[in-house]
Amino acid sequence: MLEYVLPQHANIGGTVFGGQIMAWVDLCAAICAQRHAGRPCVTAFVDDLLFKRPVRVGQVVKLRAEIAATFRTSMEIDVNVLGEDTITGEQWPTVECRVVFVAMDEARKPTAVPPLLMETEEHRKTQAAAEERRRARLAKRG
Repeated sequence: MLEYVLPQHANIGGTVFGGQIMAWVDLCAAICAQRHAGRPCVTAFVDDLLFKRPVRVGQVVKLRAEIAATFRTSMEIDVNVLGEDTITGEQWPTVECRVVFVAMDEARKPTAVPPLLMETEEHRKTQAAAEERRRARLAKRG
């Protein structure tokens, strides 16, 4: 997903609002989740967002979302955000985060999501790490 940073997206210093980046992250992850689940999905959790380097008015924000793991009704999605200067071609890391979405049925109740294909050892490691993060999140909730 690409977003052009316009003045209405920026703070007084001319850099994109953190909240605007967060909204774009949520939107990009929602599209990814709904494509995988084949149904409406809602945000359940966002992990720490570390803002690494700002993006200025006139530059571009590039977002890429990818399913990292699936559970019974939820999915963990990695979102990588880059800034880009379209004149020079320079790109830089802006934000990395994970977002958890839950698939919803017609009655707005959580429903099963398709599992990911675990084709490589890397996929299996990613799923295992996500399962550990999920256990920690659920333990915090009590």
